[in-house]
Amino acid sequence: MSNARATHLTRRGILAAGGALGLGAVLAACGDDDASKNGGSDAAKAAKSGPWTFKDDRGTTVKLDKTPANIVAFTGVAAALFDYGIEVKGVFGPTTTKDGKADVQAGDMDVSKLTVLGNEWGQFNIEKYAGLAPDVLISTMFDAAGTLWYVPEESKDKILKLAPSVGLSVFDVQMPQPLQRTLALAESLGADVKSAKIVEAKKKFETAAERLRKAAKARPEIKVLAGSASQDIFYVSGSNLSIDLEYFKALGVNIVEPSAKALKASGGWFENLSWENVDKYPADVIIMDDRTSTIQPADITEATWKKLPAVKAGQVIARTPEPILSYDKCTPILDKLAEAIENAKKVA
Repeated sequence: MSNARATHLTRRGILAAGGALGLGAVLAACGDDDASKNGGSDAAKAAKSGPWTFKDDRGTTVKLDKTPANIVAFTGVAAALFDYGIEVKGVFGPTTTKDGKADVQAGDMDVSKLTVLGNEWGQFNIEKYAGLAPDVLISTMFDAAGTLWYVPEESKDKILKLAPSVGLSVFDVQMPQPLQRTLALAESLGADVKSAKIVEAKKKFETAAERLRKAAKARPEIKVLAGSASQDIFYVSGSNLSIDLEYFKALGVNIVEPSAKALKASGGWFENLSWENVDKYPADVIIMDDRTSTIQPADITEATWKKLPAVKAGQVIARTPEPILSYDKCTPILDKLAEAIENAKKVA
């Protein structure tokens, strides 16, 4: 997201806007179902012996005497690693909702078994973190400066002294790149990336990408707007910087672009609209930020929203600005958008 070392207001705005804020043959896996449930063999669940080295997207190479066992990660990263058979000790970032259920960013993890160091922006319990005796801290990065997402700026020095960190870039790249990087990280941590489940998941992702490409080519007239709702502001995301929108555009999707002037004001991410001006950009399909920090379409009461042609036509679907970076979780994102474009009526 735009420079996360900028003002607090900018970071909060980006958070609300959501970033607005591409294997060979399948290898049959042996073993019981439980061993392969999360995408790896028994070996994938046990830390490998010997030294561990991983070069992250800051260009920083982390070297340890052995593969990390006590892993602490941003919730979305932890959820992706879980899909590859790697479990973490602690998480930070949106993990549970107000009713105690798993947040959308927690994926398939059993949140009741996780040590949550902070569930909201700015929260990070350093004492709990130290108590986990962390081997490594892993997070995503939404800027070119290498700022670790959801690691509070005011306490980052104390946090980063306790264990080495790994940063995975989700800034100004297309979705396949961070997917590949996350898989490489999982493999370094012991994931069996040649397991039948993981190989098949990647194949399904590639199939979904081709479906979206074909849908966009067949329906170039369908305009897709990426939105995010807060109480006073409707955010319209530009197609640059965000890993999902950049990829959609590369696949040929006709993304609605905010004005260059408005994008510049937000560091390139989004344009702020009042609810009175929510109809500024015509759209046939609206994809809405699905994170719990935003207002969901069913809860929007603004009359101007309800009058939008796409809303009246029922052509509003969820958007996942911070996708869980496993092939299993990203495939439905492509399929749902492809389906929406395939079936959309031209209403803008």
